[in-house]
Amino acid sequence: MTIQRHHPPGLHPTPTYHHVTIVEGRRDVHLAGQCPLAEDGKVVDGDVLAQVDQVVANTAAALAFAKATPADVVRTVIYVVTPDADVLSAVWDRFVESEIGEAFTTASTLLGVAQLGYPGQLVELDVTAATA
Repeated sequence: MTIQRHHPPGLHPTPTYHHVTIVEGRRDVHLAGQCPLAEDGKVVDGDVLAQVDQVVANTAAALAFAKATPADVVRTVIYVVTPDADVLSAVWDRFVESEIGEAFTTASTLLGVAQLGYPGQLVELDVTAATA
């Protein structure tokens, strides 16, 4: 299996992610939206960055279970309950600097949204990976 990440000519430069990710000869791994829930099923206490930390831990566990790594991730979508660009930027930075940071070098989208599924939930991460 090969994963190729590209910046096509004519598209704007990106801070860490790539515009195009191409995967050949793969096994797909689709994670459910990873939420900031502890093992007891409750949203973790704290601000959006504390919630990011829990999402990172949950995502790392789900990838490991699927025998995948952050390097195998081919698409991410981050949802954040905020209209504030500074909050979005802080969330992006926290993910990029985390133990799963390599997952965000691929095709990625960051969205500010009005609401997520659990009361008090401020962030959710959608992940697709590909392995041999």
